[in-house]
Amino acid sequence: MSQDIKRRIHERLIDTPELAGDNRADLRSHLAEFIRNEEPLLNSTKFEQLLGELTDEVAGLGPLEPFLSDPAVTEVMINGPGQSFIEREGKLISVSIEIDGVSILRLVERIVGPLGLRLDRSSPIVDARLPDGSRLHAVIAPIALDGPYVTIRRFGSRAVALAEFGLDESAAAFLDWAVRAGWNLLVAGATSAGKTTLLNALSAAIPAHERVVTIEETAELRLAQPHVVRLEARPANAEGAGGVSLRDLVRASLRMRPDRIVVGEVRGGEALDMLQALNTGHDGSLTTVHANGTAEALTRIETLVLLADVGLPLPAVRAQIFSAIDAVIFVRRSAHGARRVEEIAELRRSPDGSDAAPIFSRINGSLQLVGSPIRPPRCLSAGPWSSENLIGNSFSDQAT
Repeated sequence: MSQDIKRRIHERLIDTPELAGDNRADLRSHLAEFIRNEEPLLNSTKFEQLLGELTDEVAGLGPLEPFLSDPAVTEVMINGPGQSFIEREGKLISVSIEIDGVSILRLVERIVGPLGLRLDRSSPIVDARLPDGSRLHAVIAPIALDGPYVTIRRFGSRAVALAEFGLDESAAAFLDWAVRAGWNLLVAGATSAGKTTLLNALSAAIPAHERVVTIEETAELRLAQPHVVRLEARPANAEGAGGVSLRDLVRASLRMRPDRIVVGEVRGGEALDMLQALNTGHDGSLTTVHANGTAEALTRIETLVLLADVGLPLPAVRAQIFSAIDAVIFVRRSAHGARRVEEIAELRRSPDGSDAAPIFSRINGSLQLVGSPIRPPRCLSAGPWSSENLIGNSFSDQAT
């Protein structure tokens, strides 16, 4: 019965398109009036349930809304009709979401349509950003074999502190110093390891007076600084025109007078442009890369630079990396869902190229100081780093 009422009310909404511009409260009021007209004898419990479902369907994401409004849920995954999962506190949980394939498609099209994106058989993969900053990825037939697949990754509004990555006071103080000292930092880790979240946490140490340009494929970063310029790549349209790549944005950022450049993730030839930017005075820049360790992160960057296809010999690529990047931070998600920094390593010259020398390593479950950095601060006002001075004290105390 409720499906029949919903169908009739949706037909009435089609006949009154001006309601589409109403805010959620006004729309809810109109929907309540429609329900009373269609089913005046509906009891109050059924009425409120139907009103909530209709409001979510028209103004939100339908049956996904209860999960998206839960701050503990960080990811929603729909594996076609009848099989859905959420990630809550780092753990995957099977949930029941009553939604069929047609409704999944309608939901995604409502999101990507206003953005000028397409999702059909000729273009079966789409990435989009929701109004709250969440990232949506959808795949449909013929690529998806068991129905439309939708993954929504959410980003909490609460700022995450460095201490939440399993850092003790000295390790957190060192990273705070490294950002303020203008070191160029590379955050490495696997998918969903917490790279972007850690990047946000590191950015808290960027001085408020500096101009920061962020470059992302899909905007996820939320920097608290007052002077932030946000750039987002754009895929080509169905005709193959209008695309703006990360390489284009990195080059454009150099003409925007940035003090620091933050690249959400390097995954292609833009790695070369990023290295060149870091080697031309944009100290204190940050980026992430998919890798399984600090040493592997350097190999990954080498490979990505070679994808730029400019014919640079490998020794020249390694020299660029050594000159541009000061340290690599490796973050991993544990079996229990916790994101933890496993190692902080400084780049140092070795006979066969650039090596990552550990400064902090996780030993017996705790991140311990195992070495001392030799690179000087790029920003001289930060002063040299001293483990004796910083353990037990905040950077602010040292700066004063």
